[in-house]
Amino acid sequence: MEFLTETKLPVGQLAKVAVDWLTTNASPVFDAISFVLEAGVQAILFLLQAPPPLVLVAIVAGLAYYLKRSIPLVIFVVLGFLYILNQGYWKETTQTLALVLASASVCMVIGVPLGIAAARRPWLMTAMRPILDLMQTIPTFVYLIPALVLFGLGMVPGLISTVIFALPASIRLTHLGVASTPTALVEAAESFGATPWQRLIKVEIPYAMPQILAGLTQTIMLSLSMVVIAALVGAAGLGVPVVRALNSVNIGMGFTSGLAIVLLAIMLDRICRVDD
Repeated sequence: MEFLTETKLPVGQLAKVAVDWLTTNASPVFDAISFVLEAGVQAILFLLQAPPPLVLVAIVAGLAYYLKRSIPLVIFVVLGFLYILNQGYWKETTQTLALVLASASVCMVIGVPLGIAAARRPWLMTAMRPILDLMQTIPTFVYLIPALVLFGLGMVPGLISTVIFALPASIRLTHLGVASTPTALVEAAESFGATPWQRLIKVEIPYAMPQILAGLTQTIMLSLSMVVIAALVGAAGLGVPVVRALNSVNIGMGFTSGLAIVLLAIMLDRICRVDD
């Protein structure tokens, strides 16, 4: 068996050469991407931090009631945010929300069109499936290394890693929703003379909307699960106190900041969840 290990395939060397080439020849492209993404995150962060905390709490509570018509949910949202305020994690919470909203927006902008295209072209989904499996199963720290080299420390590499991890959910669920449109509905639309574009807009997307919204919810939850990992590459937010607590073995800080992440995840899940 020794002959199998004597000459190793140069996978690591090829990856290093590729990253070095990109760093040398495509740095303006990555700088432009970093500028756009950073500007988007900062814009969302400004909108979240500009109003007083209690005003934003009232806005989110009102949004929760408008979407779900649930008084218990509104009470839970208010109490959850009051706990976060009480523990002094309001700034970190808005930073985490900005990262989650930015990553969810990028995932939906990319994922929904790809899911629709894959539903229309089965060969495309066949080609993308191993890539999507790789994006969700490869250890996050593997692609954090080139992200750090190409984008540097800060919110952008955290956003990139979050998008890579969460994007497959929006693609898969959009594909599932559009592809599962009943044949009878599609044939009825075609019999009335609907063009492929009209069939998509008026039949397939409305039918697939619950699945698309489920993809949005999954994307938000997956983005929140990356909060701590994003903090390791310089992204601000609730992951920072968790990492500090881990480094200093501070049980109190770890529990309070971790509970803030849990409460934020539950609030977003309940607000965005598709009703059965």
